Amino acid sequence: MSSNETIHYKERAIEHQSTVSSQIASKGCSLPLPTRIAFVGNYLPRQCGIATFTTDLCAALGTEFGSGRLFAIPVNDPESSYEYPEQVRLELEQEDLSSYERAAEFLNFNGNDLVCLQHEYGIYGGIAGGHILTLLRKLNMPVVTTLHTVLREPDVNQHQVLEEIARLSDRLVVMSDQAAQFLR
Repeated sequence: MSSNETIHYKERAIEHQSTVSSQIASKGCSLPLPTRIAFVGNYLPRQCGIATFTTDLCAALGTEFGSGRLFAIPVNDPESSYEYPEQVRLELEQEDLSSYERAAEFLNFNGNDLVCLQHEYGIYGGIAGGHILTLLRKLNMPVVTTLHTVLREPDVNQHQVLEEIARLSDRLVVMSDQAAQFLR
């Protein structure tokens, strides 16, 4: 490619980027932001990657849009408790099904308009993490689920739980193209 062709290509790329940025900005302005977002998953100081991810995501959105509209509902593993920060409003007890029911009631009562669920095998109680379905089935607001691990060959129970999570979610987020392929 000659230097003139390179310059022309870069100019077209910049024009395209500018056009796309303008379209995104105009779309972003026309859509209202959720006023209350709940993050369900692990949360620091629990020591795990999902806790770090959820805490960082909540902090990043709080920096951008204000932390007053964000809060977390972490999962406590059996026989553990944590000193959570003020963003935590309610805790799920991993194996206590009634805590999932109470969380759904809390979310519906408090007028939340979006739930961001962090899904990873082993976080939620019940067979294949099925307790989280109790919470999801009762929600009256949209759910965006991040699937941190998508198994190539889930067992029957894992497949059934994941299938229902997908059905109950308004959007799914995966971490790789390969994970997206596994879901197809």
